[in-house]
Amino acid sequence: MTTSNIIVLVAFAFYMLVMIAIGVIYSRKTKNNEDYFLGGRNLGGWTAALSAQASDMSGWLLMGLPGSVYLAGTGEVWIAVGLLLGTILNWFLVSSRLRKYTIVAGNSLTIPSFFQNRYRDKTGAIKIVSAIIIAVFFAVYTASAFSSGAKLFATLFGNSANGEMDGTAYLIGLIIASVVILIYTFMGGFKAVCTTDFIQGLLMLVAILAVPIVAYASITSDQSFSQALAAKGVENPDNYLNFLKNTDGTPISAVSIISSLAWGLGYFGMPHIIIRFMAIKSEKEVKKSRIIAIVWVILSLAAACFIGVIARAYLSAQLDASTKETAFIRLIQEIFSGNGVFIFIGGIFLCGILAAIMSTADSQLLVTASAVSEDMYKGAIKKNASEKSSLLVGKIAVVVVAVIAFFIALDPNSSIMGLVSDAWAGFGAAFGPVVLLALFWKRSTLSGAISGMAVGALTVIFWDYIPIVNGDTLGNATGLYSLVVGFFLALAVNFVVSLISKRPSSEIVEEYNSIKNIEI
Repeated sequence: MTTSNIIVLVAFAFYMLVMIAIGVIYSRKTKNNEDYFLGGRNLGGWTAALSAQASDMSGWLLMGLPGSVYLAGTGEVWIAVGLLLGTILNWFLVSSRLRKYTIVAGNSLTIPSFFQNRYRDKTGAIKIVSAIIIAVFFAVYTASAFSSGAKLFATLFGNSANGEMDGTAYLIGLIIASVVILIYTFMGGFKAVCTTDFIQGLLMLVAILAVPIVAYASITSDQSFSQALAAKGVENPDNYLNFLKNTDGTPISAVSIISSLAWGLGYFGMPHIIIRFMAIKSEKEVKKSRIIAIVWVILSLAAACFIGVIARAYLSAQLDASTKETAFIRLIQEIFSGNGVFIFIGGIFLCGILAAIMSTADSQLLVTASAVSEDMYKGAIKKNASEKSSLLVGKIAVVVVAVIAFFIALDPNSSIMGLVSDAWAGFGAAFGPVVLLALFWKRSTLSGAISGMAVGALTVIFWDYIPIVNGDTLGNATGLYSLVVGFFLALAVNFVVSLISKRPSSEIVEEYNSIKNIEI
């Protein structure tokens, strides 16, 4: 191992030990399920905001998105635009009302339990359906984070040949990333996850802003940026930098733009994001969090897209489709080389990528644990279970889902962006319409919610995985993102079934109407 690798490894080891230490500290403060799953509903504005957005912007922010822009040009930034719009709408529409409603509706600790309490579901059916959806799609989502960590490790410490990922280094990286994330999530619960997410959110922001600025200044010191792109093999820099054109000069299709913007719809159904809203300390802190989160997202998304473009003009060796997601890693390596101090600084910035990966995986594992523990075990299997046994089941669920995600991520050639896309569509279509109608339509019913949830999840699976068009899926054949179809079909089904179902009881309607007068 080279001296440079040792220095970077020291930076990584220090960072991981700090994260584990936080888990140990908060494990001593976790006394019950509300502490473990919601931190006692005591999050401050800064922690809530950065935790929500850091858990949202996983390894795809610093690897998947820059990689797509690197290879295909700025036409890929429409995804970032959709995500920004989704973030803004989520914080303004959902955050405050969800926090109030979950407290009034039986002090709900999880999204599935909120659904059950909101609709007075005595059978527990909606909790079980919700928990199954969470377990399935979070296994895929967590796999994307594990894969990101493995690719980071393999790129830094592996020996690649013919542009291919070093399989052995990838496996070692996958094991390390999985174990560290598992340890501090397992021990500390929600508060540990949110505290580490706060630290990681700051580190991500510093890394994602500083690196492209340094690179851009270096590139344009003696030439224009277009000239730098041309010198690195970009045939038509004007097309590459055009938001409305593909690199070959053809217009970006309306279907492509709609599919990219539709990523914003996913926010309404992301359990690991909206659960932060439930844990914020007060209405005042919600308003503070909203501003912090939106500013953070604007900066981080813009910087991630900028990184992809900058890397194309800066990197000495050009990347292909199989290695494009390592663009930011390689950019840091080339900028911060030479003496030990520079290499260590580069190592800290590389920890920003690690932060993006860990901040999402820990949140996903925790939400999965809460769904299995609170919603399946305590909600349906053993309703009189003690908090101690319920908490144990939740922690076992963390391990099981992590193991499943590990095996999904074993393929070194798996696409981070592809895994995230599948999971994002699944959650957005299954939960997004239900959350919105539960919060803003008092006529919404239990039958409508369950029907819409099932239709949303199954539509995404059918659209993305069932080859029915000449051996291809509908997603590949049409180019339309499954979230678009799944979300609006689920919304329609929920609406129609609710209208033909028995009207909600007066108790449900009174609770719904009381939310607007509550100050918490």
